Amino acid sequence: MSELSEIQSFYKGKNIFLTGGTGFMGKVLIEKLLYSCSELNKIYILIRPKRGRTPEVRIEEMFKLPLFERVREQKPHTMKKLVPINGDVNVDKLGLTDEQLQILISETNIVFHCAATLRLEAKLKDAIEMNTVGTKRMLELCKQMKRLKVFVYLSTAFCHPDQQELGERVYDAPDDPQDVMRLIQWLDGSAIDLITPKLLDLHPNTYTYSKRLAEQLVAVEYPKLPCCIVRPSIVTAAWAEPLPGWVDNLNGPVGLIVGAGKGVIRSMHCNANYHAEVIPVDLAINSLIAISHKISTTEKSKNIPVFNITQSGVLPITWGEILEKGKKIAYEYPFEGQVWYPDGDIRSNKFVHNLFVFFFHLLPAYFIDFLMLIFRQKRFMVRIQKRISDGLEVLQYFTTREWIFHNTNLLTMTNEMTAQDKELFPIDFLVIDIMIYLKHCMLGARQYCMKEDLSTLPKARRHQAIMYVIHVFSVYLFYFGVLLLIYKNFEIARFCIDSVIGYAKLLVGLSEAS
Repeated sequence: MSELSEIQSFYKGKNIFLTGGTGFMGKVLIEKLLYSCSELNKIYILIRPKRGRTPEVRIEEMFKLPLFERVREQKPHTMKKLVPINGDVNVDKLGLTDEQLQILISETNIVFHCAATLRLEAKLKDAIEMNTVGTKRMLELCKQMKRLKVFVYLSTAFCHPDQQELGERVYDAPDDPQDVMRLIQWLDGSAIDLITPKLLDLHPNTYTYSKRLAEQLVAVEYPKLPCCIVRPSIVTAAWAEPLPGWVDNLNGPVGLIVGAGKGVIRSMHCNANYHAEVIPVDLAINSLIAISHKISTTEKSKNIPVFNITQSGVLPITWGEILEKGKKIAYEYPFEGQVWYPDGDIRSNKFVHNLFVFFFHLLPAYFIDFLMLIFRQKRFMVRIQKRISDGLEVLQYFTTREWIFHNTNLLTMTNEMTAQDKELFPIDFLVIDIMIYLKHCMLGARQYCMKEDLSTLPKARRHQAIMYVIHVFSVYLFYFGVLLLIYKNFEIARFCIDSVIGYAKLLVGLSEAS
């Protein structure tokens, strides 16, 4: 048996309490801890019943995912270390029994608070209740924990829209979190909706606003509570672990990849010269694990430690470069059932983008639904386009702005890691080959989100070739129609002009004759 690394030794025998464990990052965090920190004692995961499935059943289903393949094959005994606790951050005392609370209070060493509503367009009440009040409930519990080494709060790099240059520190919130939580409790839904725009102010959505308030709650508890704040940028598919390209949802760029690859999304409002602030999920999770170790084993700083988990300035890439490289990958590894040839583009002008949305998103959707109505089939295209438009509207806030994220704390920590830990928990952005990573993202979305087997690629390529021919024919037909329209209008205009001139000459002739 090989000697444990510093980080592995730190986690040996530790009890971890995790919220948000069934989310995208939560699942990858569980997998990585079980695989690489196998000598930990237990991972308590806060989980609620869902759609008639008990927490235990949900855990069993989770372990069947491809994500846990290497754990199932190489370290199946570690799966017993994941202990589900029936609870909910939306409920007082997390909905836990006195016995469950006592177990957590007496045994927990490390807390990862990852639970949050990720719906950027969520109602303010829902976002505050989950992201802000939920964090307050977690802090109240953590303050009772007798053996707590660190409380890691998962925030977002985009919760400070008023800061174009974001340092690794806490910024004052625009409102007092306590006041906002009381407002949400006292006011009814319609009143909350009325004041929402005023409260959000510069914030593009309730998600970033509620996370910013939660940061304030965490910061207030430092240094009495050993805590830190981590802010990942847009988290995308895995670079290498546990599977290259692993992703399990269509949020953010993944939904864009699928929509564009299917030929459904034809235009994206985006500045091609702005940098894409994205980070592969495995690098983000390795950072979380390493940060927990660092905070627990180093002297407390004067101010609460904050880590911006971003690749800003290390591996810069623009949205335009991603589109250019991504198209090449998309043509080589197409999705099944393309609705149209995937040649969409990004447009920095909002008016031009909206024109393309009208002609190439909405009109075709209504036409397809009209055909469905004629053939007495269920209509779906307009509904899908509405969801796509809503998703694009949310994402476009981040693709039409430029930020600078300082990540000195993250890079310094990475440099201080031992060679063994750097190999076990890599956080090196420079090893990422963009073309290979985009291929991973494309195939990951294809397999894990769309459930399209790679064996269907030859068929998909043939279908894409047909769609290309149809696309080219349609484009030339369109331009021919435009030219024909111009020509006909020109003929009509020339006839009108000739008529006017002839009439004028007639009047002049009559005038001279008289």
